[in-house]
Amino acid sequence: MSSYIIEGGTKLHGSIRANGNKNAALPCIAASLLTSEPVVLSNIPNIEDVNIMLRIVKHLGGVVDARMASHERELHTHTSTIKSHTVPQALASQIRASFLFAGPLLARTGKAHIHPPGGDVIGRRRLDTHLLALKMLGAEITLDHAYYLEVPHSLRGTTIFLDETSVTATENTLMAAVTAYGRTIIENAASEPHVQDLCRLLNAMGGRISGIGSNVLIIDGVPHLHGAHFQIGSDYMEVGSFIGLAAATGSNITIEDVQPHALNMIDINYRKLGIEWECEGRKLRVKSKPLSIQKEQGGGIPYIADAPWPGFPPDLISIMVVVATQAQGVLLINEKLYESRMFFVDKLISMGAQIILCDPHRAVVSGPTQLRGTTLSSPDVRAGMALVIAALCASGRSVINNIYQIERGYEGLVDRLSKLGARIAYG
Repeated sequence: MSSYIIEGGTKLHGSIRANGNKNAALPCIAASLLTSEPVVLSNIPNIEDVNIMLRIVKHLGGVVDARMASHERELHTHTSTIKSHTVPQALASQIRASFLFAGPLLARTGKAHIHPPGGDVIGRRRLDTHLLALKMLGAEITLDHAYYLEVPHSLRGTTIFLDETSVTATENTLMAAVTAYGRTIIENAASEPHVQDLCRLLNAMGGRISGIGSNVLIIDGVPHLHGAHFQIGSDYMEVGSFIGLAAATGSNITIEDVQPHALNMIDINYRKLGIEWECEGRKLRVKSKPLSIQKEQGGGIPYIADAPWPGFPPDLISIMVVVATQAQGVLLINEKLYESRMFFVDKLISMGAQIILCDPHRAVVSGPTQLRGTTLSSPDVRAGMALVIAALCASGRSVINNIYQIERGYEGLVDRLSKLGARIAYG
């Protein structure tokens, strides 16, 4: 099952449920190492990134019971003793979130040995912000083909201004500071919903974190944390992807278990392409209608750019590019954060898309275009999902290879899309 075979040109219908937030599940799994008591996480997505994180937990000494067949999707972890402070290279190289074990290992054992993390190849993804913050808390760091971190005395709270609004650096700093002596203030902190979920889990475990949802987090260290039961929020990236799927294919789709408050900036930018939806409780219905890019005041070409929360999510830029190929008009899209994410547009151009890649960060999309099926390869999680949407819009057959990259972030995609009427199968 190394590829998807997709016959495009079919309108979809029905309901699809959003799974738990991948980007919340991963740091919450790492945080379970902060206590010797059991931690239960529910609404966990059954994806490869989660499986790799659990393999790391087991290597470090944790006992894992993943009950993914249950309705609650519960994950039980219990790390009574840390047996190793080394994250194996073979596992670290597969996932960016492997570096999230730095904070918990330092807090629990005073040592962490972590090889450079892997993950999506979307450009330079520096670790400097993590290392600077951990140093300010009292860690000493040596780099020799891997990162050797050690706390010679104890972690101590301080005021830390992050040099970039990094999600994972904020999370690592939170996990290191929650049991540090004294008060830690993180300024220029990331505030995405998944960061908020981690804060709430740590508080449920006995932490004292305030300012949740803002860019200034205040952590009053506590001597130790206890076990907890915590439910992960729904994945608004997956919701945004399914909205794009419905809009691009002109389909009537209902998305269940959404959190509408997480969609404000997604709504504002999708409306620039004429996409509309309505929410009733936690159900979102996308309205099937022709897409038309809305010109700005004075007739200017509309512009969409990503930004840290609460801005438009960088992970949805790839989806937006594909949807724009199916809309009447011209759109400028600016991916500000990563210099390689936009290179996947060459694959869309091979399908007939009218896209000018101005530079590594900006693309001009003109539509609508009837895409045609071809053979493709997924470069990363979100671009892979964007290619799936493109293939479902296209006329004829498409083959998408390297689907491991897609299934790192989207659970059971073939089965879930097939239930909507998509003609998709494993190859």
